[in-house]
Amino acid sequence: MNFRAILAGGRIPNYHNHKDLTPGEYIDAVESREIHDSALSFQLSNGFIVKRILTAYLPDDKQSKGFATLLEWANIYYEPKDYKPNTRKSEVRIGGIQWQMREVESPEELLQQVEFFVDIMADYNSDFACLPEFFNAPLMGLCEETDQNIAIRFLAGYTEWFKNEISHLAVSYNVNVITGSMPLLDEDDTLYNVSYLCRRDGTVEEQRKIHITPHERSAWVIEGGDEVKVFDTDAGRIGILVCYDVEFPELARLMALDDMDILFVPFWTDTKNGYLRVRHCAQARAIENECYVMICGSVGNLPQVESLDIQYAQSSIFSPSDFAFPHDAIMAETTANTEMVFFSDVNLDKLTHVRHEGSVHNLIDRRDDLFSLKWKRKAKVPASKLSDAERRENSGSVLIGDPLQNRAQKP
Repeated sequence: MNFRAILAGGRIPNYHNHKDLTPGEYIDAVESREIHDSALSFQLSNGFIVKRILTAYLPDDKQSKGFATLLEWANIYYEPKDYKPNTRKSEVRIGGIQWQMREVESPEELLQQVEFFVDIMADYNSDFACLPEFFNAPLMGLCEETDQNIAIRFLAGYTEWFKNEISHLAVSYNVNVITGSMPLLDEDDTLYNVSYLCRRDGTVEEQRKIHITPHERSAWVIEGGDEVKVFDTDAGRIGILVCYDVEFPELARLMALDDMDILFVPFWTDTKNGYLRVRHCAQARAIENECYVMICGSVGNLPQVESLDIQYAQSSIFSPSDFAFPHDAIMAETTANTEMVFFSDVNLDKLTHVRHEGSVHNLIDRRDDLFSLKWKRKAKVPASKLSDAERRENSGSVLIGDPLQNRAQKP
């Protein structure tokens, strides 16, 4: 019948046992689970919200002392009369490229390889194509210098060109492309690890890697980014966390609170234990945030590039763990250490259902009365320019920009 909600009056039959509390204090105590009320506790656990207190509702109700709650039970499928149809697809095909690192003679040759795979994604009508972290690292083999810091900056010289060229491919082949990641040298001569979302409408946005690995920091002097974003696309709201970032659950949680549907994790790992860190954490993110998560890595050997001589990957797509999804919560999985593409059709409407009607409700059931998650805003200063005391003071603090700022400040 498309009602916005059900409104009801609710008794509070255990209130007569707490004469020292006002009705408002009693309801607060029930909401925080300090007191159990046979009616209100059940209603709150099933999604009812107390809108206000009713006085003299049932004057003869001695157990409730005449008081009652005005309850609202929202209809998650309600559509207002002035509702504009959502053009977002409910069935989305996501694809990834388990990329083999190979020696190349020029950036054009490597771009040709990218186009080959983007073309395949288009042939399979994929809405997304994801590349792995540092997919263009073979170009470091063209640098005459052996110093790793010089080689990574050499690679950064191609980032703007690759971003523009891949954006053209996204439009030409009608696929939203997540560019894995590439090194970016900004105007302050600071190096970042950045992933681009190249939408098929020609727009481009970026997500910088927040947490930098010890190798990236020591060998390449890469700094961490200071924003995490959720991006609107024509196939759902997506987030991007580059490799190591997925091992920090706070980032994905804040994205989930901003209605993320799909999380893409381009990664590069050299050993199986490093890969398993990414995999297990990514699968945990899918379960605890009730979203889809794709991890996409590289394989093969690159002996001419220092620190990138071996790879290990088994790229996968994970789902929440509930009846509507595969029994092992794995939507698709590649053969380990083999160059290949992989796809999965994911249903975004199933996410809405599992978040409200699933066996468990990981987002709804968080104990906000016991703990909360918030951002600490700090001035944007590269860690390399901070004193030891300032670095200790800033430890664990992150910057975040809109749209998450206001939402993240709520309990």
